[in-house]
Amino acid sequence: MAPVAPELTGGGRATWLGHSTVLIELDGARLLTDPVLRGRVGHLRRAAPPAALPDGVDAVLISHAHLDHLDPPSLACLGRDQRIVVPRGAALPLRWRGFRHVEQVGAGDEVRVGPLAVRATCADHPGQRYGALLPPWRRGARPRALGYVVAGSRLAYFAGDTDLFEGMSGVAPELDLALLPIWGWGRRVGPGHMDPLRAARALQLLRPALAVPIHWGTLVSLWPPGAAREAAWEPAAAFHRSARELAPAVRVRVLPPGGSTPF
Repeated sequence: MAPVAPELTGGGRATWLGHSTVLIELDGARLLTDPVLRGRVGHLRRAAPPAALPDGVDAVLISHAHLDHLDPPSLACLGRDQRIVVPRGAALPLRWRGFRHVEQVGAGDEVRVGPLAVRATCADHPGQRYGALLPPWRRGARPRALGYVVAGSRLAYFAGDTDLFEGMSGVAPELDLALLPIWGWGRRVGPGHMDPLRAARALQLLRPALAVPIHWGTLVSLWPPGAAREAAWEPAAAFHRSARELAPAVRVRVLPPGGSTPF
């Protein structure tokens, strides 16, 4: 994977690398969300083009401990000195793997990344399972799923994985950008996710200037046999239609994996 060179300029830019992986560039700082940079993670195969490896990342923001969001091999591509922010209770599997700068946060906690303030927010998603990340005697740990608000000269919200939740309208006032999950990787979405219609309803609550749909069109399941199909644009098109109807004041920009937009 060819590295993506940093562009240390003012203002904001978001580059969607696929699934929930977004490079947020703001005020000279570079944040990367939920990096999944491999062609396969567990039973999931990447159907979108390969993800470029970002260079010069100041901090990684992890929303929750599911393997399609917290992928240690992808994090290792960034180096074990990479600063990583995780939900409280999710640091141990990374520290075991030699990552030296792992910080834990809960909803309402704030960390600084250069000139930026990054605040963890609530999310409605069953983020408690680790799969193979923890040994059997520690799998009772229950880190909660989070989103993050990034504040600088612009205000961006990365929702992670979530459904609509009480208090979503108060996540942040006057958002410049909302990065919203609108689907998943299977034939349907389960509890703790938003489909295109519910994601459009989230726009009514959040009222961002710009919305970019994420968590769609990237990964497909290899199980059960025959379940996989090529990533398609249907969820993004449905979200765009619903957003025009329910939140016409919000600009929606649908990006291909690797595509970027200023905000």
